[in-house]
Amino acid sequence: MAQVMEFKLPDLGEGLTEAEIVRWLVAVGDVVAVDQPVVEVETAKAMVEVPCPYGGVVTARFGEEGTELPVGAPLITVAVGAGADEAVEPEDSGSGNVLVGYGTDHSRTARRRRVRPGSAAPAVAAAPAPAPIAPAAAQAPAPLSAGPVAVISPLVRKLARDHGIDLRALHGSGPEGLILRADVEAALRAPEPVAVPVSAPVAAAVSGERIPLKGLRGAVAEKLSRSRREIPDATCWVDADATELMAARAAMNAVGGPKISVLALLARICTAALAKYPELNSTVDLAANEIVRLPSVHLGFAAQTERGLVVPVVRDAQARGAESLSAEFARLTEVARAGKLAPADLTGGTFTLNNYGVFGVDGSTPIINHPEAAMLGVGRIVAKPWVHQGELAVRQVVQLSLTFDHRVCDGGTAGGFLRYVADCVESPAVLLRSL
Repeated sequence: MAQVMEFKLPDLGEGLTEAEIVRWLVAVGDVVAVDQPVVEVETAKAMVEVPCPYGGVVTARFGEEGTELPVGAPLITVAVGAGADEAVEPEDSGSGNVLVGYGTDHSRTARRRRVRPGSAAPAVAAAPAPAPIAPAAAQAPAPLSAGPVAVISPLVRKLARDHGIDLRALHGSGPEGLILRADVEAALRAPEPVAVPVSAPVAAAVSGERIPLKGLRGAVAEKLSRSRREIPDATCWVDADATELMAARAAMNAVGGPKISVLALLARICTAALAKYPELNSTVDLAANEIVRLPSVHLGFAAQTERGLVVPVVRDAQARGAESLSAEFARLTEVARAGKLAPADLTGGTFTLNNYGVFGVDGSTPIINHPEAAMLGVGRIVAKPWVHQGELAVRQVVQLSLTFDHRVCDGGTAGGFLRYVADCVESPAVLLRSL
């Protein structure tokens, strides 16, 4: 006899507490193997395909695409063992394959299982999307429930509490009337019953498009806000003549072999500069009231993707040469644009290199990637008038900016770091002398 196993959304690591269903990879009735990916989810850090630890027949899925689930919530159920193929009824005129005992023949009364408060909902087919809420003026006020509110997720409760939504007034669209995040968001989108006169600018803002601050965008917002709250940052910048650096790169690429990127050369310069100024490869431990200098350089770099800006991390960058750095930058960028970065690829950085020059801008004052202590920004390399060897000439000029945590060092150290980077850009032989 088949045994029905429930597979819950696992802990995806790095402190992630929820994920959004992007795409189901299996349907009810499909046969799955052990460790076969069954769903693609989006966390605050990456897109992840989640493998199922059971092999058998999928008997139920929980959640539509676009639904946000907390870690520990049911994802699917799988019938395992002998007779697994009998655990799913044939498709009929009803809603499709469901668990035995939960038929879709409307001539029969569906059996219901009791759910203890706080327990998981029973295994049922994917819940339908919540019906649109009619304007408040056209519907009667929803009566408040006298019994317990059918809410499992603390995230749903927090969302309702933060926006003043009374959960007792909502009708859940999930299994057994479970109130989902989508139900609360639908209530938030419903128009207010009473029109309040407002000024024209405010009225325009109220009627404008609203984009949920969640997923990657929400994670970025939280991290940057925390950086601003905790880190007393300062920025210094300098223009540098990159003509010799670009000539050195051209010479390196002319001899054949893998191509060396400008970003890799800048990264190599950064790791050499951090060896001279280790204060900037550190973090602040507020609990211990200590500055922690880190032994290795895990170099983050900004990469623009369709999902937004992400910062993959190159591990032990100080031990890599320009060729190895080029290859790793290319690999991580390709994986990032495919949306396949693992959470571990996006965490653990100790210093960030931000090449915003690819957007055609000269300068910026970037926000430090918390909990790091500094970020080097690189503008576009562009031909400009420049005094070279006492004469006016057209040279390839780049603006470099360093944003640093003023708790870990003073301006002298930051200026020394930035000046060393600029000297290496202007004369790559300076870097060779330090190796």
